[in-house]
Amino acid sequence: MIQHAENMDASDEPTSATAVPTTQPSDTVRIVRKFTFEAAHRLPHAGEGHKCARLHGHSFQVELVCAGKIDPKKGWLIDFAQIKHLFSPLYDSLDHNYLNDIEGLENPTSENLARWIWTQLKPSLPILDQINIAETCNARCEYRG
Repeated sequence: MIQHAENMDASDEPTSATAVPTTQPSDTVRIVRKFTFEAAHRLPHAGEGHKCARLHGHSFQVELVCAGKIDPKKGWLIDFAQIKHLFSPLYDSLDHNYLNDIEGLENPTSENLARWIWTQLKPSLPILDQINIAETCNARCEYRG
């Protein structure tokens, strides 16, 4: 016989069949909006002879990760279009540009680029939780502010 928790007395030992689940599904999520931009840069502190010290370009991939609770009425954390709208001015300043010419990106490593985007975007996107920057298909930086 299966007993429900409310029918048990203090002497009854709960078993897996009688235990009442205490956890509810979480309403906290992480969503990711991906962007790709083309840009040139050089790393002035990479050292003499280092290939990254020379002018070169990448097809950068940026992932903006937002985290928080699902809005019970809308059923989402944030509209993906809102993330795109907020990132758009930064995207326009990065795409098809020389990153070293952008204030704050004089040494545009993936790490510095992620931190720069965070600093620019976090005030208008407080649910921003992580930024991932990939400059190649084999290497990326994950930044969590």
